Amino acid sequence: MASNTSKTARASVRAGQGSGGALSVLGEYKYVIPLANGRFAYVRNLTNGKTAHLKTDSDAFVEEIRVLAAAGHGAKIRAELTALDEANPQHGWGATEKRLAEAGVFEG
Repeated sequence: MASNTSKTARASVRAGQGSGGALSVLGEYKYVIPLANGRFAYVRNLTNGKTAHLKTDSDAFVEEIRVLAAAGHGAKIRAELTALDEANPQHGWGATEKRLAEAGVFEG
């Protein structure tokens, strides 16, 4: 059935779908959205469509990244963490990436 939404309303919805704010850069989705100077982050899981709010030094954060890496997103996540570390070295993203690597998240 066709809905009776206005042309303006449909255009607004389409525009909203395309703009993800901090989540999307030139059509590329961000997996890790930093919060509180790197102590917390939103982790966007494209495999299940959920976004988790996690402490970056928690086991839950490691497991969420492990799930994404196993789904084939590990290289992009590692690149994001490297870019976050370069942009904000005082936030500890290098240590976070190292801890994930030591946990074997990016292997295989």
